[in-house]
Amino acid sequence: MAEVYYVGVDVGTASVRAALVTRAGLVMSTAEETISIWEPQSDHYVQSSTEIWEKCCTVVKSVTQSVEKSQVRGIGFDATCSLVVLDQSFQPVAVSQDGDKQRNTVMWMDHRAEEQATRITNTCHRVLRRVGGVMSPEMQPPKLLWLKENLRESCWNKAAHFFDLPDFLSWKATGSLTRSLCTLVCKWTYCPPDGWDADFWTSIGLEDLLENNFSKIGSATCSPGSTLGDGLTQDAAADLNLEPGTAVGASLIDAHAGGLGVIGADIKGFQLPCEDQPLTSRMAMICGTSTCHMAISKQPLFVPGVWGPCLSAMVPGMWLNEGGQSATGRLIDHMVKGHAAYTQLQERAQQRFPLTDENIFSYLNNHLSLMATSGSVDLLGSSLHVWPDFHGNRSPLADPTLRGMVIGLPLSQTLDDLALLYLATIQSLALGTLQILEAMKEAGHDIRTLFLCGGLSKNALFVQIHANATALPVVLPDQTEAVLIGAAVLGACASQDYSTVQEAMERMAKVGKVVQPDCELQSFYERKYKVFLRLFAHQREYQALMNQR
Repeated sequence: MAEVYYVGVDVGTASVRAALVTRAGLVMSTAEETISIWEPQSDHYVQSSTEIWEKCCTVVKSVTQSVEKSQVRGIGFDATCSLVVLDQSFQPVAVSQDGDKQRNTVMWMDHRAEEQATRITNTCHRVLRRVGGVMSPEMQPPKLLWLKENLRESCWNKAAHFFDLPDFLSWKATGSLTRSLCTLVCKWTYCPPDGWDADFWTSIGLEDLLENNFSKIGSATCSPGSTLGDGLTQDAAADLNLEPGTAVGASLIDAHAGGLGVIGADIKGFQLPCEDQPLTSRMAMICGTSTCHMAISKQPLFVPGVWGPCLSAMVPGMWLNEGGQSATGRLIDHMVKGHAAYTQLQERAQQRFPLTDENIFSYLNNHLSLMATSGSVDLLGSSLHVWPDFHGNRSPLADPTLRGMVIGLPLSQTLDDLALLYLATIQSLALGTLQILEAMKEAGHDIRTLFLCGGLSKNALFVQIHANATALPVVLPDQTEAVLIGAAVLGACASQDYSTVQEAMERMAKVGKVVQPDCELQSFYERKYKVFLRLFAHQREYQALMNQR
């Protein structure tokens, strides 16, 4: 009997990837294409949905070229929670002052709508309780309001369809306008079973979205992994070089796909504290440009400053809380590449490895090990401290106006100084995760194990420091492409080869490695965490002083 396959497609911040995955969760092939990012103004980031779909087609054709079309049973898409705008004829609408129609996607990390987000927060509307009490500029309501207030003629009046990028992809594949509960609940304030809150949209000045039963933002919804329409349309099948009718699963936000790709793995035999415990004892961390912290519960838990609870947003029938850090991989890159010794680092690293970002960090990790002649690498960070919110705080403080701090910089700018700054940055991100964990614990979560995936999970120092700082074991997936596994799970469910998402997760996600915390460093991180929290207090004090009249 011929092997059957599923295709997972992941649209990240800067690239589109695809994987061909077996029924057992083995990745057979992968492909990747970069996508364009434009910054027409400061804090405005836009992309092209046309280019993104074209790159999706390229990578899918690449990974499926060695198998028969009939062997591909299903396909699933995940993507960043970016906002796609189309007109009545489903053609792109410009989202910037320059009027370029092809640049019709407001990226997730676009913070142009900070002022609109603050105004929405100040309404204290009941829907805000499900987003931690604070509306983030990374969610869709403030972005929509910004478009109406700033581009009424060129964008708002022409727009007929507003899609989250994952839903745009599933529409492009199937022609179905049904939205995934993942996107609508997490980023649009939709709340099943009640649906849209008309009073909310009216109260913020977007009452025109109520027309035709909310047709512009989605009238029909379904759980992730549900079969959409009649599968691939003739046009989409031709674009992807697959058979028409191939099953397509309702999509996920990229971080949530990573959650599916790791959190449900069978952990028997690894002596983990979450063994014989429900999935609610696990947290999935999807670590890339930014980091998302996914925790699920059987009953709704409200965590101040943390998004959710969102029903069926990742695992059908379970409530999701989503914490996050807006800049993690991006922050590490910023700190390392902006240092005066970066050129020297490149030269040294190139002598040992082919010059890539991953190899540069491997060199830094090794350099720190050589510096730690009489103890743990972690202890090198005792006198240098970073507050990591250079792009604002997503969780648990939910304050996009916060900015980063570095305390303890010397006058020198040597390679050793760069390595220490890199270390302190990673430690600050791990302490930020601890802060999110503590907020979730106070609200009723009982997290006993971290499950990491994404690009930063390939950095051994990043992983170990997260284990040390949180005093929790970290599980890494057997397949490094856990986000793509999660997307493939959607296709497997849509094909009905698995009856539930939970069954598909357990069969297709597997443990690769367990990283235990170094218990001897517990007191060190307790002290460093106190310093970390004091940095925040000082920043608030500085802001208050500067705001005095």
